[in-house]
Amino acid sequence: MTSSRTLVLIPARMAATRLPGKPLLDIAGAPMIVHVLHRATAAGIGRVAVATDTPAIADAVRAHGGEVVMTRADHPSGSDRIHEALQNLDPDRSIETVINLQGDFPTIRPEQIGAVLPPLADPAVDIATLAAEIHTDEEATNPNVVKVVGSPIGPNLLRALYFTRATAPYGDGPRYHHIGLYAYRRAALERFVALPPSPLEQREKLEQLRALEAGMRIDVGIVDSVPRGVDTPADLETARRVLGG
Repeated sequence: MTSSRTLVLIPARMAATRLPGKPLLDIAGAPMIVHVLHRATAAGIGRVAVATDTPAIADAVRAHGGEVVMTRADHPSGSDRIHEALQNLDPDRSIETVINLQGDFPTIRPEQIGAVLPPLADPAVDIATLAAEIHTDEEATNPNVVKVVGSPIGPNLLRALYFTRATAPYGDGPRYHHIGLYAYRRAALERFVALPPSPLEQREKLEQLRALEAGMRIDVGIVDSVPRGVDTPADLETARRVLGG
């Protein structure tokens, strides 16, 4: 059921070095960003909008019936972009929960988007995110795969202790591939973007460590698979095969 207090924001910009113009690349007859927009809408969990600084992205989204909010071009991260978008879209502060959905997840399942919300049922949780269990050594040792280290606190639920590009934790047992989808309480997002970059964030190049270093609580819902992001031409061809174009 769609909530009037939940806002799904999809930050999108054109500056991708490995895949220039990524949000507007065609997949099965529609731009990639439009596929993500449709998946978010199908999740049925709240209002959906694309946050961008690029008129061509805005035009494409509007042409497919989507909502757009224009933001500044100088944001250092997607979190900063969605914070500005939230302020622009909701000056009356009726929105309580903001979901940051990456614009390069065209094959993400709608139910996976919705899966990021249940951890926020605990009022002690500031930010919720997702992960899936790692099943191969290649994935476990790949520094481009971010791992979440956490304490189990319930069925398919972890409390995050750390995020790393290293193979962790050590020893026998499951390891988890972090999925870059976040649900913020509004106050948590406002606090987060006001914090300076933290030492471990800068070392690991992982923005979410800023929140942990500041004592914010991140809980992690465990889902059955990692949605395929599109970062390379090979990823794009895979997405085209999956979506039939």
